[in-house]
Amino acid sequence: MTTLPDRPNTALVVIDVQNGVVAGAHNRDDVVANIRTLVDQARAEDVPVVWVQHSDDDLPKGSERWEYVPELVRNEGEPVVHKLYGDSFEDTDLESVLAERAVGKLVVAGAQTDACIRSTLHGALVRGYDATLVSDAHTTEDLSTYGAPPPAQVIAHTNLYWKYQTAPGRRDGTTTTEEAFTS
Repeated sequence: MTTLPDRPNTALVVIDVQNGVVAGAHNRDDVVANIRTLVDQARAEDVPVVWVQHSDDDLPKGSERWEYVPELVRNEGEPVVHKLYGDSFEDTDLESVLAERAVGKLVVAGAQTDACIRSTLHGALVRGYDATLVSDAHTTEDLSTYGAPPPAQVIAHTNLYWKYQTAPGRRDGTTTTEEAFTS
């Protein structure tokens, strides 16, 4: 139902599951396991897997902190999108990667919930994509010392508001790892 013409395909977008991003993340091991399950399901269904990798002063490109966690291994041929901003579309080749694959629907997982996940979901929505958040496959660190709610509440709130997100001609919402690629 995307508003992007001739884009019938779905892609799994795995955002920033890097050593330095998820080292102290809430429920890290369970979330990474769910993302691995999603990757395996996507590959089994011939759904493209697109990897997004952030770099900045705290995540210098090529450093151990910048690398994806060892539990998740990108297959040769699966695209990786390098980004400098929260929104995975901003100043990257994500749009062209998706267009080449006729993708109009995104299934989104990764980190951090209150930063790059949120920004990318909204970026996808305003660009005409259907964007589904996998409710049990995203996480964030504890930023309560900065005034944020505890991570479990941030995740729950994001799942709540994205479940009911709407826009003309688009389908957004949430799903679970178990249901992400069921017909």
